[in-house]
Parts: sequence; C-alpha cells; structure tokens
Amino acid sequence: MLTQLRLFNTLLFLLFIFLSGCSEEQKLVVKKEAPPMDVNVIQVKKEAVSIWKQYTGTTKASSDQEVRARVSGVLEKIYFKDGELVKKGDKLFKIEQAKYISLLNSAKAKKAVDEASLRLALADAARYKPLVDEGLAPRATFEKYQAQVAGLKASIAGDVAEINKAKLELSYTIIKAPISGKMSARRIDIGNLVGQGEATLLTSITKIDPLYAYFSPSQDDVRLFKKYRNKDKPYAYIELDGSRENIRLDGFVDFENNTVDPLTSTITMRATIKNADYSILPGSFVYVNLFINDKYEFLMLPPEVILRDQLGKFVYVVDENSKVKRVDVTTDYATKYYVSVKSGLKDGDRVIVSSLVKLKKSMSVQAHDVTDAQGIQAVLKKHNLIPKKN
Repeated sequence: MLTQLRLFNTLLFLLFIFLSGCSEEQKLVVKKEAPPMDVNVIQVKKEAVSIWKQYTGTTKASSDQEVRARVSGVLEKIYFKDGELVKKGDKLFKIEQAKYISLLNSAKAKKAVDEASLRLALADAARYKPLVDEGLAPRATFEKYQAQVAGLKASIAGDVAEINKAKLELSYTIIKAPISGKMSARRIDIGNLVGQGEATLLTSITKIDPLYAYFSPSQDDVRLFKKYRNKDKPYAYIELDGSRENIRLDGFVDFENNTVDPLTSTITMRATIKNADYSILPGSFVYVNLFINDKYEFLMLPPEVILRDQLGKFVYVVDENSKVKRVDVTTDYATKYYVSVKSGLKDGDRVIVSSLVKLKKSMSVQAHDVTDAQGIQAVLKKHNLIPKKN
C-alpha cells in the first residue's frame, strides 16, 4: 500500500513538471494598439462674418398691365403668341383702320378748304384797307373781311385739333405693349368686334424683371435691422423653395411699410430682385435672405459639427496631446450655414469636422487642418454670402 502511494506521488510530480514546461514554451500574444484615426479639423477664431436674416415671402410682378381696345372696330391681326415674352413697344393687335384713315383724310381736307378761304379773306381785307383809309369804301365791309379772317383762323385751329384726334385714334388701331414682360393668353380672337361700350380687355402683360418679393419681419427685427444695417438699400437674395435647381436671385430691399400689422406685430418689406431669365414667377413661395452687417466679430461654426445629447450641445476638439476632447458649448445667432458660439471655445481651438459618429473621448487621432476649405470664410464664399453692391 505504501509503495502504491509513493508511485502516485511520483506521477503527480512528473505531471506538474511537464505542465510547467509547456507553459514556459507558450508564446505570449500581445495586442498592438490601433493607429490614430485620421480626422479633419478647422481652427476657430473670432472674425468678421456677414450676418443675415432669413424670412419666408411671396413674389409679385413689379407691374401688371391690362391691354384694352381704345377704339372700336373689327380685330384684324394678332402679332404675338400666348405666353410669349415681349418688349415695350412691340405690336400686339391691329384693329381695322379704314374708318380712322377716312376720318383723318376728312379732317385734313376740311383744313385745306379753310386755309384756302383764309387766304381769300386775307386778300380781300388787304385790298379794302387802302380804300377805307382814303374814304372810298365803307368801313363795315372791311370789318366784315376781318371777321372772316378771324373765324377762318379759329376754324383752322379746330381742324388741326380734329386731325390730331384722328391721328391719335388711328394710332390706337395698332395696339402696342406698354411694358416689357410676359404675355397672358389673348382674351379675344381675330374677327371679333372690340372697343364697343367699355374698352375691351384683349390680354395682359406681367413684368417680372425686376420681380418683387414681399416678406414680413417682426417689428423688433426691423428695429435691429435699422440699427445695424450699413446701407440704405441693403443687399438681399431669394431662393425658390423646393427647387431642384437651387435657384437664387440677387437684389436689394427698397420698401418698408409705414404701419405695423396689429394681428402679427410684423411690418411688410419688399425686396426688388433681378429676374432676367424669368426663372421665378409671381406668386412663388420663396426664402428671402436679408444682409444686415459684416462689421462685427463672432466665433462661428458650421451647424453640422455641433452635436447634442442629454447634457446639451457640444463639439469634439483635438487637444495638445492629439486626443479627442469633448467641449460643451452655448450658441446664439444661427443660420443654416453657420452658428455663433457664445461660450465653450476659444481662438485657436481645433474643432473636428469629420467622422463625428466614430469619435470617443481620449481617442488618439491624426488631425488634418482643412480650415481653408471648410472654415467659415470658405462657407461664405461657397454660398455667395458676401454682400454685393447695389
């Protein structure tokens, strides 16, 4: 029994020696640390930035003219197509002219007759004057010729007026565009009698270059705008809501209403917009972007780099050790292109603008400065947020 116990202990000792040797021969697996992640950063600083306010508005034609027949007659010609662009002075319609040519010729003929009669009356008066002066003819006859001269001169003046009237009515038979703009559909066809009774509405022309954009800021906004604006006619531009082409038109603000709407406490304002390509029509819903000033300094960030959680707003920065650091921020003025940071950041901080969802605090990163390409000044240039001269 003792011999078996010794044998068992010897086997246990040999097994321990064997296992210890195997453990020493195993290779240790060492996990290597992951390389720093590449991130893009922009350096922030306080600088002068163009300040804008955005409002919703609607567009309206700068002029809307009705074209009516000013003389009566049968419509003979139409010179335009429905919806066509026309220039001021272009022919639009022609009304039959025979009647008005006849009236003009009649007035001219009467003037010619009266002028002939006047010449005869002047000659008679000239012949009788010496005889009257010498007492060889009665003065009453001479005075009769003088009266004839005066009456004929008055008749000729009336003839001139009738000729001018006939010329004017004849000119009304060719109806021209009173303004440059876009035609509506014609209201009447060739062969119809126009101008009877009230002047017949033939068509209308809408002038949409320039185009008006009306918007209604609050009276508080208007007061601030007046205080800080640096031009009498501030620069503005409009964008077409829902446009796939990102249509943008430039102009300036030139009108402010003289009353406050008591229901909304807003004041109606108007921007006059260049619309040479007629890319936006009256009645469109637009965003009106109003430039206020570019003389004050702010620390601005693109809105997409500002994150939010239960603790509030924050950004990620790269510290001096190339580690990711969370910085809580408070913001103030904001647009869709940039946000003003009131507190949390200081000049020179490197704010991360890429791979935001992958970041964690204290993570090692390799920072690449893209301030020139993605900083606030680059944003201003990219979106043409530089105020233009009127």
